[in-house]
Amino acid sequence: MKYRLKKLSEQVVVITGATSGIGLTTARHAAQRGAKLVLAARNEDALKQLNFELSKKGNDVIHVVADVGIEEDVRRIAQAAIDRFGGFDTWVNNAGVSIFGRTEDVSLEDQRKLFQTNFWGTVHGSLVAVEHLKKNGGAIINLGSEVSDRAVPLQGMYSASKHAVKGFTDSLRLELEEEGAPVAVSLIKPAAIDTMFVEHAKNYMEVEPKLPPPIYAPEVAANAILYAAENFKRDIFVGGAARFVAASAYHAPRVMDSLMKRFGFSQQKTNRPPRDKNQHSLYSPGTDLQERQGYEGHVFESSLYTQAVTHPKAMMTLLAAGLAFAAWWNLRERDNDIRLRSPYASRRNVSGFSL
Repeated sequence: MKYRLKKLSEQVVVITGATSGIGLTTARHAAQRGAKLVLAARNEDALKQLNFELSKKGNDVIHVVADVGIEEDVRRIAQAAIDRFGGFDTWVNNAGVSIFGRTEDVSLEDQRKLFQTNFWGTVHGSLVAVEHLKKNGGAIINLGSEVSDRAVPLQGMYSASKHAVKGFTDSLRLELEEEGAPVAVSLIKPAAIDTMFVEHAKNYMEVEPKLPPPIYAPEVAANAILYAAENFKRDIFVGGAARFVAASAYHAPRVMDSLMKRFGFSQQKTNRPPRDKNQHSLYSPGTDLQERQGYEGHVFESSLYTQAVTHPKAMMTLLAAGLAFAAWWNLRERDNDIRLRSPYASRRNVSGFSL
């Protein structure tokens, strides 16, 4: 099914979880490309600062203080967009949070709260967006994860919530397609991203947690989201590592189980003692207006895999150019080799020219 999605500069874009990490990076990049923005998060002060920052640059921006786990709050986001801009074209369900620790150690209250944000927040946003977009067309972009396809230890409920987001997103897409609704539904599946993810997560472990490498920059995820706002794509893996994990989980699940048992625990633990157990964003907003936490190791600022998926024509052109150059270079080296092997190569006449 083909969808008529507007250029970003002509769109009104709703972004939840807009004051941190991927949401914040996406908001700033969308603003640079001329989109009108409706920004939602729980942190009112951060929203006001971000609104001021973008408005000062000439962008048309409004903000709504909202908890996506509460349906009434999500409806207020949509109504604010309608009141100010007459509606919206893209709705990005980005808000999310995690918990580090063995599943049996995590309280049911915390598990339910995580699902309220990650899963029900996505459900609330999607269903409210559908009510408007079925009339005018547009895109719903949900944030899944590489753990939508492969669960990891020590983040059991986060993995479960992202599996649930995938199932809901896939089902909603099919139902809309079957009735011919002009709503493109995309699922973005990032690998580990250098955001405030760890800082915002609640930690039950005896040490400070960390994300397992490889780690990608939030710009890689933001670019994938904004691509989906203009070009329908069912799924976009952010980072080749995410695609590898998903493929391995499908084709070799027991091998992945063995690898997870061997490396999945240690790669999520540091040697540092844990911070204050009350320092997290599960129930209330924490440190905001930061795109990155500052991962100590290497951060991939781009992903060739994601670029190839989102810009296939450009990548094919580059690949063709690269192959053409390689062929030219190979012929050049072969010609040089032939000349060097020639018995006349070292013989010269008195004029200095090769014979």
